[in-house]
Amino acid sequence: MRAELVAVTEQAVAVRGRIMVQKATLRKMLNELAEKNAKQRMPEQEFFLKYVHVTDEEIKRLKLMLGELEKLRLEKIKEILKIRKFRKGLEKLKEKARAEFMKEQHKDEQNKLDERTTLSYARKIIQHA
Repeated sequence: MRAELVAVTEQAVAVRGRIMVQKATLRKMLNELAEKNAKQRMPEQEFFLKYVHVTDEEIKRLKLMLGELEKLRLEKIKEILKIRKFRKGLEKLKEKARAEFMKEQHKDEQNKLDERTTLSYARKIIQHA
């Protein structure tokens, strides 16, 4: 279960990284365009606007994918917490059963000791009588 959580988390991190790279590329291109004069900028600006549209769609797709991965990650976390809670409950029951067993063992030992003491006392009384 943990391995699944780690895998989903790694996928989410990879998608976040891809989003950041896409955004950084856009910022870099925009900054480069801003530095150029109008004659140089116009032909490149047309390409940039087409590229922005495609990149924007890719970022939207990646954000949707990231949202799904985050939902899946939260589900995995809930499952792990549920399993942990179940295990703790089992441990408590096991400990309770062990304590009950030890209590019964102690009680049986006491009964046997009492019985021996009673028999020993009865023998002494019979021997002295």
